[in-house]
Amino acid sequence: MTEASPPSAAMASFGQLGLPANLLAMLAEVGYETPSPIQAMCIPRLLSGRDLLGEAQTGTGKTAAFALPILARLDLASTRPQALVLTPTRELAIQVSEAFTKYAHHLQNFHVLPIYGGQSMVVQLRQLARGAQVIVGTPGRIMDHLKRGSLKLDALTTLVLDEGDEMLRMGFIEDVEWILEHTPSTRQTALFSATIPPVIRSVAQRHLREPEEVRIRTATTTVEKIRQRYWLVRGVDKLDALTRILDAEEKLDAVIVFVRTKIGTEELADKLAARGYAAAALNGDMTQGLRERVIEQLKNGSLDIVIATDVAARGIDVPRVSHVINYDIPYDTEAYVHRIGRTGRAGREGVAILFVAPRERRMLKSIEHATRQPIEPIALPSREDVSSLRISQFKQKVLDTLADPDMELGFFMNVVEEIVEENDLSSRELAAALAYLVQVGRPLQIEEDEGRGWEQATALHPRGKALREEIFTTGAARSTRKIARETITAKVPAGGKMQRYRIAVGRDNGVTPKEIVGAIANEGGIEGRFIGQIDLFDEFSTVELPAQLPASLLSALARIMVCNRPLNVRPLGDNEALSAHRPRRAANTTGSFHDDKPYKADKFYKASTKPWEKQLQEKRPGRERATRDAGSRPPRKNAERRPFKGKNRPG
Repeated sequence: MTEASPPSAAMASFGQLGLPANLLAMLAEVGYETPSPIQAMCIPRLLSGRDLLGEAQTGTGKTAAFALPILARLDLASTRPQALVLTPTRELAIQVSEAFTKYAHHLQNFHVLPIYGGQSMVVQLRQLARGAQVIVGTPGRIMDHLKRGSLKLDALTTLVLDEGDEMLRMGFIEDVEWILEHTPSTRQTALFSATIPPVIRSVAQRHLREPEEVRIRTATTTVEKIRQRYWLVRGVDKLDALTRILDAEEKLDAVIVFVRTKIGTEELADKLAARGYAAAALNGDMTQGLRERVIEQLKNGSLDIVIATDVAARGIDVPRVSHVINYDIPYDTEAYVHRIGRTGRAGREGVAILFVAPRERRMLKSIEHATRQPIEPIALPSREDVSSLRISQFKQKVLDTLADPDMELGFFMNVVEEIVEENDLSSRELAAALAYLVQVGRPLQIEEDEGRGWEQATALHPRGKALREEIFTTGAARSTRKIARETITAKVPAGGKMQRYRIAVGRDNGVTPKEIVGAIANEGGIEGRFIGQIDLFDEFSTVELPAQLPASLLSALARIMVCNRPLNVRPLGDNEALSAHRPRRAANTTGSFHDDKPYKADKFYKASTKPWEKQLQEKRPGRERATRDAGSRPPRKNAERRPFKGKNRPG
């Protein structure tokens, strides 16, 4: 049994693990600076072709630990499946697929395909026919394709079993063993599990060849005086959310804001400085002298906010740091523990706030499990909260200035008297004008801004902890949709004006109307009743949504991934001709979407303006389908041989 220890100076970078240059370039771009313990131990062993049995919790960085060696050994000239990753849930399959896509940014002709139940078999068959070097899927659907012959694994070189104990708990072990028996005996196999019970070890003994065992012991304790909270990123820009939290937090002294990349530290520091905050970046590209200068400014109070990467912030010990804000969620739980350890120093209380995007909920659960502490959800402060706090701070600042015995105000009183006398003004009018000038950079009164979507972002269901537990129930897709409707409602009135929007996924990407509706409703927070007609075209689709959606909500919708592509939602231009792109039947629907009948989120067809006779003439043979309204059905072909049945029988 080989146990990992914290990375030593001898293994301080990914460049020492034997990875190719293109993968190292990608790691530098996304901000991976040093390997986590599991990455440092597993990558060299997997690159050498050894089988591996790894005991590691979710959130330790194991996806990169097996994905990077797989990518390094792929033959990109071939589109036959060379690596298979089995996961217990479709959510994890999607997450792992997205990780492969991110890591393979510099690899030409690379394709990864997620396969899981609940997705159309027709779409999967078409994508398998096109070819993919890496297949990520759940055991049941992988078995289906192997039995059909649509998935051939004769060229397979690597097989990864991710979260083996979870597969055991869900009853997939027999399926997993069946799949293992239908793969080449020469394959390399890696099995990862949070725990290794006897059944998992038995599987490893039967199907792994002299595996090396790696056990990763993660940090599981945090400072008890640190209050941990999270905000679920919804409907509002993260920068606006950050500034609102900075303005409204009580007992806020100094803050360290963590981001993933070096470039991100510079960009966020510049944006905060432009908004009037004393902020500076701290990253690995800075000289030691400049880094020490920033830390010294943080200590003496001339700097209040430092935006840092994980590595750059290691070792910072500044007692006045009252808050740590995880602007970007860390890649693993150990990084989170190190991050929040920058506050709560010297016996003081500290606050840690985590920004969590909808797709990062799994990491949130892993962090709670690793730290053995619950993380409570929060809502963003309201406009009134922020305005009240700013006004209170402004009043106190004025009173402190008047009470300061060292403050000589005689010169300024003379200037004020001159302005009053020369312009026949009251002292009250002049004081109001001066207060206005002082607060321009940081307004005391926050104006209504439709572009920020504050009402959506600040909504929090009163059920509190019970709601959070329901949101993160494994596989509770139905509950998640219910919660999305209860917690977040788009700022659109019922019966309001609708507008057509263009989205950058279409029939060629294998998208279905159901997937579009689910993505917009679950991740965009727009209720299904506000989602109208959807038309699928070859290269894009169109969807009816409420007119004039807030810019921040459009931005959030644009980043949502469907079929491994961002939606890039934007209003459809008046001059964009759709006549050359006739909407076509989605190949993977089950009779609920027709050539000239749009899909509706409530599963009812929109009333057509064409008479039935004309519609039937335009349709291809065999495509006549009636609406769900029996009273508006057209006569069927061969009606005499297919009489009405049930409650609609004539007479």
